[in-house]
Amino acid sequence: KAKIRRAVEAEGIPYTYLVSNGFAGYLNYFLNPFGDSSSASPPRDKIVILDDGNPKVVFSKQEDIAAYTIKAADDPRTLNKIVYLRPPANTLSYNEIVSLWERKIGQTLEKIYLPEKEVLEKIQEASMPLKFILSLGYTVLVKGEMANFEIEASLGMEATDVYPDVKCTALDEYLNQFVSE
Repeated sequence: KAKIRRAVEAEGIPYTYLVSNGFAGYLNYFLNPFGDSSSASPPRDKIVILDDGNPKVVFSKQEDIAAYTIKAADDPRTLNKIVYLRPPANTLSYNEIVSLWERKIGQTLEKIYLPEKEVLEKIQEASMPLKFILSLGYTVLVKGEMANFEIEASLGMEATDVYPDVKCTALDEYLNQFVSE
Protein backbone atom coordinates (compact mmCIF):
# COMPACT_ATOMS: atom_id res chain seq x y z
CA LYS A 1 0.00 0.00 0.00
CA ALA A 2 2.74 2.43 0.92
CA LYS A 3 4.53 1.95 -2.41
CA ILE A 4 1.35 2.61 -4.37
CA ARG A 5 0.56 5.62 -2.23
CA ARG A 6 4.01 7.14 -2.71
CA ALA A 7 3.86 6.49 -6.48
CA VAL A 8 0.46 8.23 -6.74
CA GLU A 9 1.79 11.24 -4.85
CA ALA A 10 5.06 11.36 -6.84
CA GLU A 11 3.13 11.39 -10.13
CA GLY A 12 0.89 14.21 -8.95
CA ILE A 13 -2.26 12.10 -9.33
CA PRO A 14 -5.14 13.60 -7.30
CA TYR A 15 -6.10 11.37 -4.38
CA THR A 16 -8.13 10.97 -1.24
CA TYR A 17 -7.12 8.20 1.14
CA LEU A 18 -9.63 6.92 3.66
CA VAL A 19 -8.06 5.18 6.65
CA SER A 20 -10.89 3.08 8.03
CA ASN A 21 -8.92 1.29 10.75
CA GLY A 22 -10.64 -1.90 11.96
CA PHE A 23 -13.77 -3.46 10.50
CA ALA A 24 -16.29 -4.23 13.24
CA GLY A 25 -17.11 -7.42 11.33
CA TYR A 26 -13.66 -8.72 12.26
CA LEU A 27 -13.93 -7.72 15.92
CA ASN A 28 -14.58 -11.33 16.87
CA TYR A 29 -11.10 -12.32 15.64
CA PHE A 30 -9.63 -9.84 18.10
CA LEU A 31 -11.90 -10.91 20.94
CA ASN A 32 -10.99 -14.58 20.40
CA PRO A 33 -7.27 -14.54 19.48
CA PHE A 34 -6.58 -17.96 21.01
CA GLY A 35 -10.10 -19.29 21.10
CA ASP A 36 -12.69 -20.13 18.51
CA SER A 37 -12.47 -17.14 16.18
CA SER A 38 -15.12 -18.74 13.99
CA SER A 39 -17.59 -18.45 16.87
CA ALA A 40 -20.68 -16.42 16.05
CA SER A 41 -20.26 -14.13 19.05
CA PRO A 42 -17.63 -12.82 21.47
CA PRO A 43 -16.64 -15.08 24.40
CA ARG A 44 -18.86 -15.45 27.46
CA ASP A 45 -16.49 -17.09 29.91
CA LYS A 46 -12.88 -15.96 29.54
CA ILE A 47 -10.89 -13.64 27.33
CA VAL A 48 -7.20 -13.21 26.53
CA ILE A 49 -6.08 -9.59 26.66
CA LEU A 50 -2.86 -8.84 24.85
CA ASP A 51 -0.47 -6.90 27.10
CA ASP A 52 -2.34 -4.47 29.39
CA GLY A 53 -5.33 -3.78 27.10
CA ASN A 54 -4.99 0.00 27.39
CA PRO A 55 -4.05 1.27 23.89
CA LYS A 56 -6.98 2.75 21.98
CA VAL A 57 -8.30 0.84 18.98
CA VAL A 58 -10.89 1.80 16.36
CA PHE A 59 -13.56 -0.51 14.94
CA SER A 60 -16.29 0.69 12.57
CA LYS A 61 -19.13 -1.05 10.83
CA GLN A 62 -18.35 -1.67 7.15
CA GLU A 63 -21.51 0.12 6.02
CA ASP A 64 -20.41 3.21 7.94
CA ILE A 65 -16.98 3.07 6.31
CA ALA A 66 -18.71 2.93 2.92
CA ALA A 67 -20.86 5.97 3.78
CA TYR A 68 -17.80 8.05 4.68
CA THR A 69 -15.95 6.83 1.58
CA ILE A 70 -18.81 7.95 -0.67
CA LYS A 71 -18.92 11.36 1.05
CA ALA A 72 -15.15 11.87 0.78
CA ALA A 73 -14.77 10.65 -2.82
CA ASP A 74 -15.79 13.90 -4.49
CA ASP A 75 -15.42 16.40 -1.65
CA PRO A 76 -12.89 19.12 -2.59
CA ARG A 77 -11.92 19.45 1.10
CA THR A 78 -10.44 15.95 0.99
CA LEU A 79 -8.43 16.38 -2.22
CA ASN A 80 -4.87 15.19 -1.65
CA LYS A 81 -5.66 14.49 1.98
CA ILE A 82 -6.06 11.52 4.29
CA VAL A 83 -9.47 11.05 5.88
CA TYR A 84 -9.18 9.09 9.13
CA LEU A 85 -12.24 7.32 10.49
CA ARG A 86 -12.05 7.53 14.29
CA PRO A 87 -15.58 7.88 15.66
CA PRO A 88 -15.25 8.73 19.37
CA ALA A 89 -17.78 6.03 20.37
CA ASN A 90 -15.68 3.47 18.48
CA THR A 91 -12.24 4.57 19.68
CA LEU A 92 -11.86 2.50 22.82
CA SER A 93 -9.26 0.44 24.62
CA TYR A 94 -9.52 -3.34 24.52
CA ASN A 95 -10.37 -3.20 28.23
CA GLU A 96 -13.22 -0.78 27.48
CA ILE A 97 -14.55 -3.06 24.73
CA VAL A 98 -14.43 -6.06 27.08
CA SER A 99 -16.20 -4.00 29.75
CA LEU A 100 -18.93 -3.03 27.25
CA TRP A 101 -19.41 -6.70 26.40
CA GLU A 102 -19.55 -7.72 30.07
CA ARG A 103 -22.27 -5.15 30.76
CA LYS A 104 -24.28 -6.40 27.78
CA ILE A 105 -24.18 -10.05 28.84
CA GLY A 106 -24.47 -9.31 32.57
CA GLN A 107 -21.41 -11.25 33.64
CA THR A 108 -17.73 -10.76 34.31
CA LEU A 109 -15.28 -12.59 32.08
CA GLU A 110 -12.13 -14.22 33.38
CA LYS A 111 -9.36 -12.01 32.02
CA ILE A 112 -6.04 -13.54 31.09
CA TYR A 113 -3.43 -10.84 30.46
CA LEU A 114 -0.68 -11.96 28.10
CA PRO A 115 2.47 -9.81 28.46
CA GLU A 116 4.00 -8.32 25.30
CA LYS A 117 6.97 -10.70 25.43
CA GLU A 118 4.64 -13.72 25.45
CA VAL A 119 2.56 -12.25 22.62
CA LEU A 120 5.73 -12.00 20.51
CA GLU A 121 6.65 -15.60 21.39
CA LYS A 122 3.16 -16.81 20.40
CA ILE A 123 3.48 -14.99 17.07
CA GLN A 124 6.83 -16.66 16.40
CA GLU A 125 5.45 -20.12 17.26
CA ALA A 126 2.16 -19.79 15.38
CA SER A 127 1.47 -20.92 11.85
CA MET A 128 -0.76 -19.15 9.37
CA PRO A 129 -3.50 -17.90 9.60
CA LEU A 130 -3.12 -17.53 13.40
CA LYS A 131 0.29 -15.88 12.94
CA PHE A 132 -1.33 -13.19 10.78
CA ILE A 133 -4.20 -12.61 13.23
CA LEU A 134 -1.80 -12.39 16.19
CA SER A 135 0.50 -10.02 14.29
CA LEU A 136 -2.44 -7.71 13.60
CA GLY A 137 -3.52 -8.02 17.21
CA TYR A 138 -0.02 -7.09 18.36
CA THR A 139 0.14 -4.03 16.11
CA VAL A 140 -3.36 -2.86 17.05
CA LEU A 141 -3.87 -3.98 20.65
CA VAL A 142 -0.34 -3.83 22.06
CA LYS A 143 1.28 -1.04 20.05
CA GLY A 144 -1.93 0.96 19.53
CA GLU A 145 -1.08 1.80 15.93
CA MET A 146 -4.66 2.81 15.06
CA ALA A 147 -4.96 5.78 17.36
CA ASN A 148 -1.60 6.58 18.93
CA PHE A 149 -0.96 9.72 16.88
CA GLU A 150 -2.43 13.15 16.25
CA ILE A 151 -3.84 13.91 12.82
CA GLU A 152 -1.87 16.73 11.22
CA ALA A 153 -4.33 19.21 9.70
CA SER A 154 -2.05 19.81 6.72
CA LEU A 155 -2.18 16.10 5.84
CA GLY A 156 -5.64 14.98 6.81
CA MET A 157 -8.80 15.18 8.86
CA GLU A 158 -11.11 13.06 10.97
CA ALA A 159 -14.20 11.88 9.09
CA THR A 160 -16.75 12.45 11.84
CA ASP A 161 -15.61 16.09 12.13
CA VAL A 162 -15.99 16.66 8.38
CA TYR A 163 -19.27 14.74 8.01
CA PRO A 164 -21.24 15.14 11.24
CA ASP A 165 -24.44 14.28 9.32
CA VAL A 166 -23.36 10.65 8.83
CA LYS A 167 -24.82 8.42 11.54
CA CYS A 168 -22.08 6.09 12.64
CA THR A 169 -22.96 2.88 14.47
CA ALA A 170 -21.42 2.98 17.95
CA LEU A 171 -19.52 -0.14 19.00
CA ASP A 172 -21.85 -0.40 21.99
CA GLU A 173 -24.80 -0.64 19.58
CA TYR A 174 -22.92 -3.01 17.25
CA LEU A 175 -22.37 -5.53 20.06
CA ASN A 176 -26.14 -5.78 20.69
CA GLN A 177 -26.52 -8.26 17.83
CA PHE A 178 -24.50 -10.86 19.77
CA VAL A 179 -26.27 -10.64 23.13
CA SER A 180 -29.02 -13.20 22.47
CA GLU A 181 -26.74 -15.75 20.77
